[in-house]
Amino acid sequence: MSRLNELISSLCPRGVEFKTLGEVATIERGRRVTRKELPTDGKFFVFQNSLEPLGRIDRYNYSGTTVFVIGAGAAGEVGYSFDNFWAADDCYPIVCGDNLDSRYIYHFLLSKQSYIISKVRKASVPRLSRQVIENIIIPLPPLEVQQEIVNILDKFTKLEAELEAELEAELEARKKQYEFYRDRLLTFGPEVKTATLGDVIFSLNTGLNPRKFFKLNTDDAENYYITIREIQNGQIIPTDRTDRINDEALRLCNNRSNLEAGDVLFSGTGTIGETAVINETPANWNIKEGIYTIKPNPKYLNSKFLRYLLTTQAMKNKYMKKAAGGTVKSVPMQEVRNLTIPLPPLEVQQKIVDVLDKFNSLCSDLTAGLPAEINARRRQYEYYRDKLLSFEDVS
Repeated sequence: MSRLNELISSLCPRGVEFKTLGEVATIERGRRVTRKELPTDGKFFVFQNSLEPLGRIDRYNYSGTTVFVIGAGAAGEVGYSFDNFWAADDCYPIVCGDNLDSRYIYHFLLSKQSYIISKVRKASVPRLSRQVIENIIIPLPPLEVQQEIVNILDKFTKLEAELEAELEAELEARKKQYEFYRDRLLTFGPEVKTATLGDVIFSLNTGLNPRKFFKLNTDDAENYYITIREIQNGQIIPTDRTDRINDEALRLCNNRSNLEAGDVLFSGTGTIGETAVINETPANWNIKEGIYTIKPNPKYLNSKFLRYLLTTQAMKNKYMKKAAGGTVKSVPMQEVRNLTIPLPPLEVQQKIVDVLDKFNSLCSDLTAGLPAEINARRRQYEYYRDKLLSFEDVS
């Protein structure tokens, strides 16, 4: 008999009590912190509207071994900090009593993640009510049982993290190899003529900002509003967290962006230089302001060739020199038009595209294998987690 079974047989053979989380723990709200208070050399992480830290600060308001839930932005995500940290005002730290293991609560809330996210109010900024967390019903085995469950589940998460690190290192090595050959293939001598980008494209447009023209995530919003976050590995990939727009907003966006098959998307604001080629004229999505749509003239320029060219280090160096702004930098559209690019014959462009497509496919296969391996381990963790957190109600 395993130690866990021994503990359950000894301490709670007839089942356990079930209570709402709000009855046995205090769900608090963090305190606001401004960007001016975030020195780069601060010791403690600040969590605000994501599990990615907002920055660092030189003080903390919650000690280590605290579980928390994000209340806005990436609302519903469950986090845990082993170290002291600062919880900002869109973060709900959960303060546990002596008979409650915070890591047990963390694993249990992960098992309820889908339910929690289903309660997030969709708006321009998604939000989660604190009452949703307070009303979650949890089983309350004795502390020794909670701790043994934590020991078992933490071993699974440790193995998952080790596997992820190993596969990501392999992916990074393959990515560097690909980038080396891509940059070599797209480096040309003086015998290849050059052109200003604006002279070999039909147009360069951008998307539309919702502030003045429409609202996101209205009740009738069924189309996707694509941001930099959805441009991944040269593909446009909406997710369940992608903002939505209605048909009228879609029409307004397309009046400005005029998206068509063969256009090259280029992120000119924020994370500059993300690219993708549109394979089919979009029917249910459009882009935000700050993503540029470049319409190559096929007499001179292959769309995929341009997309690969814009990802080379040499070209990135050119347009990043033109980036301006404060915290969020942008490359002005006119500076993109003014880029000087190599212009080999179309048949040479196509041959380069064919070679790079094969390289890219190899990287994509490995990238696809990364989440497949991790998801298999994660499903195993979730299976055992759900079994370990299932108890009979003593009442």
